[in-house]
Amino acid sequence: MLTEDGRHLYVSYDEYHGLIEKLAIKIFQSDWEFDTILCLARGGMRPGDILSRVFDKPLAIMSTSSYRAGAGTEQGNLDIAHYITTPKGEIAGKVLLVDDLADSGLTMHAVIDQLRNNYKAITELRSAVIWTKSLSKFTPDYSVEYLPTNPWIHQPFEGYDSLRPEHLIKKWSV
Repeated sequence: MLTEDGRHLYVSYDEYHGLIEKLAIKIFQSDWEFDTILCLARGGMRPGDILSRVFDKPLAIMSTSSYRAGAGTEQGNLDIAHYITTPKGEIAGKVLLVDDLADSGLTMHAVIDQLRNNYKAITELRSAVIWTKSLSKFTPDYSVEYLPTNPWIHQPFEGYDSLRPEHLIKKWSV
């Protein structure tokens, strides 16, 4: 649900999963055949996992990080892993790159540059995200929602960003 001021978007688990399913439909209807899904951890892990199951394709993971401070609400320097975890040796062929959103677009541009420069076995690369903000300098191949007001997206699992083990102990103590 988008707030009246357009500055915050609150997403429930049901809405979140529905958006991923709509993303799967868009990808399927494009008739593009791909070999592997490469998700960007952490935001792309949940969509990547679901898409991997729906399309019955192997899931590779590349770790990236820029939102660490302020319980994940403040963007810092972008870190991109030098290695990709994949169940099939080296990542190759046609690859679908998945993340949760195109925010500024810097992460997707940097990752695509790294993939094109360091992974010559990738023959074709397309991108998929749930949300694209209007301020993004990156246009994904597949996206479900365009956000003209650039709201902060409150995803349903973000409560875990500030939850610590001692909180769980207190919560689950009988």
